[in-house]
Amino acid sequence: MVKADELYDITVIGAGPVGLYAAYYAGLRECRTKLIEMYPQVGGRLISMYPEKEIFDVAGHRSIVAAELVKELAGQAMQYRPALVLNERVTGLRILGERVIELTTPAGLHYTQTAIIAAGCGAVVPRKLDIPNLIDFEGHGIHYFLHSFEPLRGKKVLIVGGGNSAVDWALSLDGIASEVTLCHRMYKWQAHEAMVHRLLSSKVRVKYPYFTLKEVLGEDKVTGAVIWNERSGLEETIAVDAIVLSIGMLTNIEPFREWGLNILGSGIAVAPDMSTN
Repeated sequence: MVKADELYDITVIGAGPVGLYAAYYAGLRECRTKLIEMYPQVGGRLISMYPEKEIFDVAGHRSIVAAELVKELAGQAMQYRPALVLNERVTGLRILGERVIELTTPAGLHYTQTAIIAAGCGAVVPRKLDIPNLIDFEGHGIHYFLHSFEPLRGKKVLIVGGGNSAVDWALSLDGIASEVTLCHRMYKWQAHEAMVHRLLSSKVRVKYPYFTLKEVLGEDKVTGAVIWNERSGLEETIAVDAIVLSIGMLTNIEPFREWGLNILGSGIAVAPDMSTN
């Protein structure tokens, strides 16, 4: 028997931007709400991967830094005082009976009448290039995320990728780093068109299409890189102090399958009202 004080109306799994807003709306509807987050702070990937990234497509803001957006979302959600559980990953989900769901974490059990899954694509890890000596330079000039731009002030930086993060980081570092080069292997960009136009009119040195990283140079730290054109075979050696690899993420939705949820393709199968199972 679940005790009344243990049973919440709504439990939100994931305290990223969507989870925080879900908690706010649950509080607005006077629901007894709990937030469970696997990281030691709220904000999801905005905080854990790119807190200084400038975001341009949030309604009501010309632009806003990721960390500031999280601060505003958290303040909005916490005004209704939801229970906040940090550093706990939900590892199991079980329906005990009508309107009672049991959530398992390494620290214990949580009970709720409704669970809102706001965990994005699940756990993510950065995609890496198959370069023999790449791992030797991780932490010594190779970056997958930029938590702060300041360490790169006055440095020569190479960014590899053509998505939103790669383009945004290149634009953010233009004027901070002494020199920024971006190489992209595809003919089509994955970033917003407006940001690509801004990139191509900036001081960033852009090498595309078909350009990618071939070799990292240096001994104890990164001192250079060899980039090459996969079509022509043309190689170019450039001096750099840091390399930022932004070529996408590998997602893991297996935990959702282990919870017994219906999986469709790379996501959770849902009805028109966004319910599942």
